[in-house]
Amino acid sequence: MQIFKTPADLKALPAQNIGFVPTMGALHAGHLSLIKRAKAENDFILVSIFVNPTQFGPQEDFNQYPRPLEEDLKLCAKAGVHAVFTPQVETLYPFKEAITLTPPKDLLGFEANLRPGHFSGVLQVVLKLFNLVRPKRAYFGQKDAQQLLMIQRMADDLFLPVEVVACPTLRDFDGLALSSRNVYLSPKQRQQALKIPQALQAMQEAYKAGTRESTKLLALGQEILKGLEVQYLSLCNRQLEPLEQVVPDQSLILVAVKVGITRLLDNLWL
Repeated sequence: MQIFKTPADLKALPAQNIGFVPTMGALHAGHLSLIKRAKAENDFILVSIFVNPTQFGPQEDFNQYPRPLEEDLKLCAKAGVHAVFTPQVETLYPFKEAITLTPPKDLLGFEANLRPGHFSGVLQVVLKLFNLVRPKRAYFGQKDAQQLLMIQRMADDLFLPVEVVACPTLRDFDGLALSSRNVYLSPKQRQQALKIPQALQAMQEAYKAGTRESTKLLALGQEILKGLEVQYLSLCNRQLEPLEQVVPDQSLILVAVKVGITRLLDNLWL
């Protein structure tokens, strides 16, 4: 497995179909599922590991974010990754003032309201990585639904020659959506956090039983989440516009909950 650290190193990438999995490290089974999908659809697999400072707010956990690089590299090698890109901050942000991207207003709200500037930083780093790696396909999990929709919009709007592939959320043995931030949860907090997948499952079962009204589905979810700090729970379409009723194959239930100091995101694609 090759290790690339600079844009100059990436010139050694082969001229063949590249499947790209951008990550911030602290890899888990969710990331490995993206790698597995990429391996099935491409000739050469590249993973990036970079904790991007521009998507963190001043009060967020940039300095504390887990960075087990050696463990991540071992996981990548075992998964059959061909190359890993591990740039330094000054490599991707060589200028004192970086060019920024403005997210589309119709995809704002939710995380954008709670984390001002977050998506500008996400789009900024993803565009840089796309330009450096020039992949045929790039793989992102559906758990970060708003981020996925933003990146898909950027690729379409800027005519980027990359297919942004959405991959299903992977869950741990107890149903909690896999996330690098789950390590922050104490055993008691993890038990509390299980109310999130339980609420989504209850709403999904109600939907399958015929319930379509937003108010009924969300009331069911709020009841299960009672006692937690729910930052939002909403039914919307794929343009993040509120819906009064589920539109099959075009709807999302988005939820963000704070458990202790840890913010957890989850969603249900309907």
